[in-house]
Amino acid sequence: MAEKKSKNFLRLIGPGFITAALVLGPGSLAVASKIGANYEFRLLWIVPICILFMAAFTMVSTRIGLSSNLTLIQLIRKKYGSAVCIVIGVGLFVVAASFQAGNSIGAGMVFGEMFHSSSVPWVVFFSIAAIVLLFFKSFFKILERIMIAMVVLMLISFVITLIISKPNISLLLEQFNFSLPGGSEFLALALVASSFSVAGAFYQSYLVQEKGWDTNKSKSHERESLSGILILGIITATVMLVGASVLFPQGIQVNSATEMGKTLEPIFGSYATLIFMLGLFAASFSSLIGNATLGGVLLSDALNVGRKLESRNVRYVIMSVIFIGAVVAIIFGSLPIELIVMAQGFTIIVGPLIGLMLYLIARDSAKKKQLKLGLPLQTVLIFGLILLLVLAAANVYNIFIK
Repeated sequence: MAEKKSKNFLRLIGPGFITAALVLGPGSLAVASKIGANYEFRLLWIVPICILFMAAFTMVSTRIGLSSNLTLIQLIRKKYGSAVCIVIGVGLFVVAASFQAGNSIGAGMVFGEMFHSSSVPWVVFFSIAAIVLLFFKSFFKILERIMIAMVVLMLISFVITLIISKPNISLLLEQFNFSLPGGSEFLALALVASSFSVAGAFYQSYLVQEKGWDTNKSKSHERESLSGILILGIITATVMLVGASVLFPQGIQVNSATEMGKTLEPIFGSYATLIFMLGLFAASFSSLIGNATLGGVLLSDALNVGRKLESRNVRYVIMSVIFIGAVVAIIFGSLPIELIVMAQGFTIIVGPLIGLMLYLIARDSAKKKQLKLGLPLQTVLIFGLILLLVLAAANVYNIFIK
């Protein structure tokens, strides 16, 4: 009976947790830790706003996946032509490949530091492991179980630490005032970008279809999809709160993974760095697989060569993302600034375009019962699109003007 309940639980929560794990990479943990360590609770207000936007776009994407036999890319192709699809597919592939090096480095660095060895063999090992997983017939089931396990590991560690660290609630409420401290603008933008991933929301429709969900329990499926996004917000906020409660009083600025690991000292003591490293590995390896899957599936669909994870063409494209990330990680040892600029450049175009396509496809299909958009949801979507444009404008300023 317990096994049956466990299977039912996994069947329901998969896509939402995969999206959360995909978004919650090593960069997200670093940004949240650094914000808490540097600005205490002053930027915490950004998290619920980003999660609200993420939840709205994820809900719309879930509804699209439930209500159509066509993928989101296919719906866009049918309505707006192949050119738009290719821009989205290529753009997301480049973004995924560009940031994949960070995931590879994060996964390899953990075991390199634990065993006092070079991270290169570990980068190779985990990249090969990820590629091998692609060729299992039950890849999606393996993927979701890895993602769920990784997310739960991070959640438990940071929540217990938060409870033990006893954050100052009165100070938290005092600093929760919707303002930006001087000099925090860059980290605030990074927090928004890492918490509100419209690419992750876009991919949610594919996960829903891969899972085989239908419209019979559409409301239940929406709630289960949103559970992963809620977990994303909880983990991000918890990491920030722990950073504010543990690191800020010590004046630790978070410039390394070891310093980030000190956030877990209240519960794990001298083992804090080791436990944090496992959490960092969880974030890195889950994003390594999820990020590559997103980039590979969407490019394959955009080029009309396949969309299902069991398709060899799709798996080869996913493999190429993993390979690129591993090669960059081995050659450079870090994420080259040129790749960051390239990824940001494509994000400027792709982010607002993806958000707009999600909104337009949902609005065009709103006559279907499952896709009916109420005024509150439409309002949140529109403000989310405005935020995506603001992020794009900020990237333009930082790359080409500043």
